[in-house]
Amino acid sequence: MLAIIRKELADCFNSARFFVLFLLILVASGFGIYAVQQGIRAALEQSQAVTEGGFIFLVLFTTSYNGIPILTLAFDLIIPIAGIVLAFDAINSERTGRTMSRLLAQPIYRDGIINGKFIAGIVTLALMIGTSLLLISGFGLRMIGVPPTADEIIRLFIYFVITIVYGAFWMSLAMLASTIFRRSAGSLLIPIVIFLILYFFWVFLGFGQVIAAGISPVDQGADVSTQIQQAGTQETILRLSPSYIFQEAYVVLLAPMWKGLGIITYGDLNYMLNNPLTLGQSLLEIWPHIVVLISLSVVFFAISYVVFMKQEIRAT
Repeated sequence: MLAIIRKELADCFNSARFFVLFLLILVASGFGIYAVQQGIRAALEQSQAVTEGGFIFLVLFTTSYNGIPILTLAFDLIIPIAGIVLAFDAINSERTGRTMSRLLAQPIYRDGIINGKFIAGIVTLALMIGTSLLLISGFGLRMIGVPPTADEIIRLFIYFVITIVYGAFWMSLAMLASTIFRRSAGSLLIPIVIFLILYFFWVFLGFGQVIAAGISPVDQGADVSTQIQQAGTQETILRLSPSYIFQEAYVVLLAPMWKGLGIITYGDLNYMLNNPLTLGQSLLEIWPHIVVLISLSVVFFAISYVVFMKQEIRAT
């Protein structure tokens, strides 16, 4: 399997695909740095990071420009695309190029091929994400002159891991399509359509909220417990999208002052202190989100694994 990983990494780093994806992430990082330069003062005041002695360094990653969170929005868009592009032809390209039988003729186990391709894709994705975060952190450190605390470093590392898991989900979905479909066009089209439905239509354009409101409308005349139950049903429907789950996870991590995850009533607000969530509390909030993203990645990769192991491969 190590030979497959080295081969895939070498092919990926020497391809135009990797150069375009890496350039895209660098451009997104540049826009994020520009957004920080334009709105860092207002973002610090709004997040109460200065007055409350809070998380100044994390504001670099949550600053909005004209009301648009440039960096987080860029990651929401680029990471799924990168995961799909890295894996949509992982299997069927070997079939189309008639090299699959040659690979299996070598002393390589069949499962080593799909495992090596998936691990190489995750390593590539981690390299791109890590470079972007380090680039923004370096420029931000020079800009604000405040080093990150240990808590902020841990939060950024957890965000880095969650982002990789989120990209691994789309990579496993694309690999499943690559295993099932013989042609690269079909294996690329299916994940892209699913991404458009689950992100652009479900989350970005708000169709998920419309559908949730239609399925479980909140009756303003009902009692509080019934309204909370109906609102909880709407939130569950929105969480059918992995993109929505990812957004909730990074909001809790990167904005500890935010306490709006889940259903919060006015009575609950009276008992909430104006303090940021600790790292342990943030992890308790997003632990179900992390488990769901990991489970989805494992399930889709497991299906790809089983399908690939049962496929008949003939020498041509």
